[in-house]
Amino acid sequence: MAARELALDGQALRSAGIGFAPVQRERKASDLSFPGTVAIPPAQLRVVAAPVEGLIEAVEVAPDELVTAGQTIIRMRSPALVEAQRAYLAAEADAALARDRLRRSEQLFAARALPERDLRVAENDARTATYHVNERRHVLTLMGMTEQEVETLQRTRAFRPTIDIPAPKAGIVLSRHTSPGARVAPAEPLFTIAQLDPLWVNLQVPSSRLASIELGSPVSLPGQGATGHILRIGRSVDPATQSVTAVAQIDTRNGSVRPGLAVIVRVRVEQTGGAQWVVPAGSVVRHRDQSWVFVRKPDGVRAVPVEVLSENSRDASIKADLEADDLVANRGLIPLLAELAKTDSD
Repeated sequence: MAARELALDGQALRSAGIGFAPVQRERKASDLSFPGTVAIPPAQLRVVAAPVEGLIEAVEVAPDELVTAGQTIIRMRSPALVEAQRAYLAAEADAALARDRLRRSEQLFAARALPERDLRVAENDARTATYHVNERRHVLTLMGMTEQEVETLQRTRAFRPTIDIPAPKAGIVLSRHTSPGARVAPAEPLFTIAQLDPLWVNLQVPSSRLASIELGSPVSLPGQGATGHILRIGRSVDPATQSVTAVAQIDTRNGSVRPGLAVIVRVRVEQTGGAQWVVPAGSVVRHRDQSWVFVRKPDGVRAVPVEVLSENSRDASIKADLEADDLVANRGLIPLLAELAKTDSD
C-alpha cells in the first residue's frame, strides 16, 4: 500500500497538539511473544486397546507411572481366547489329516491307481488346510499371544485362559480407562501411554504478525527455561480470533514443561530484508486492516504503511520505508487519523 500525503501545515499541527518523536534504526533481532498451550505430538501417543473380549483380572500400572516397552500393564481372562486356541488346534489337526491324505494320494498316483484329478483335489485340500492354520495362528497373535506361547500351545495342547497385555513402547501412563473386574469389548481403550520428550506448543499468532515468523525460527519459554524452534505454521485463519496456529517443538527441560500447560512463548525474529525501525508504541495506528505511522515532512505529514514485527507497552519494532532523521507522530493522532480516512475516497 502506498504512502499518503495529508494536508496539514505546521500551524494546524500545533493547534491540534500533535507531537513527534525520532525513529531509531533496529540493528538486532527482536522477540515476539505469543500465548500457547503445551501438547503431545500425535506420533508419541499410544492407545492400548483390548485385543479380545474378556474380564480385567489385574491392572499393573497407574496413571503418571513410567513404563518400559514390553512391561505387563494389564492382565485379562477371556473365554474367546480359549475358543480361538481350540479352533487353532482343530485347524492343526485338519491340516495334518490333509497332509496324510495327500501323501497317500501321491503314492497311489505313482502306482497308477489314482486319477490325476483326485491328486489335484488332495493337493488343494492340503493347501487350504495350511492356509486355515496360518489364519487361526494369526488370530491368536492379534489376541495378544506371542509366537512362543503359540508354539507352547501347539506342543502341549494346554489352553491358556489369561493374557498379559504389554506396553507397546516406553513412556508415561497418561490415563487409565478401565479397572479390575470390568468386562471389556474388543478394541476398547484400556490405557493411553505417551513419550513426553520432545513436546509441542500450539501458538496463537495474530494474522498481522504472521509474516514475521518462519519455519525454524528459534523459540523460548521464559517461565520454564525451555527452548525449541517453529516446526509448522498453519495455513488457515480462525474467523473468531483472526489468528493462525503455529506449532513449535521444544525440549521438556527435565519435566518443567508438561502437557496442557499454558505458556508464553517468545519467537526470535531476525532482521532480514528491508530497514527495521523502533518507534514509540503510540505512534502505530490501525486503519482499514493496515498499520500506519505519520511522518513529519517540511510541507505537512505523510501517512506511511508499516509492518509491525513486535511491540510492547513502550515501543514497537516495525518495517517501513523511513529515513534515519524522520520524526513520527506519537501524540494527538486523532486528527491525523481523520485526515487519513478522508484520503480513502481520493
